[in-house]
Amino acid sequence: MWHETNNKLYRSFEFKDFSEAFSFMTRVALLAEKMDHHPTWTNTWNKVEIWLSTHDAGDVVTDKDRKLALLIDKVLKT
Repeated sequence: MWHETNNKLYRSFEFKDFSEAFSFMTRVALLAEKMDHHPTWTNTWNKVEIWLSTHDAGDVVTDKDRKLALLIDKVLKT
């Protein structure tokens, strides 16, 4: 579930292992590049954390962030 805090959408994800986490990040990276909207994220072994905000709108949450969050959620279902 995404949480909006400090003008960012945030969600953490946990996977079976590093390969699964990295695969998820690769799929998200391709979506983000296509949208020209890139997340701030971290990865430690099987954990991925993502923060979304629109930098050119003053680092606040916009519809662009909400759309990317929905697409990221869909990646989890595939």
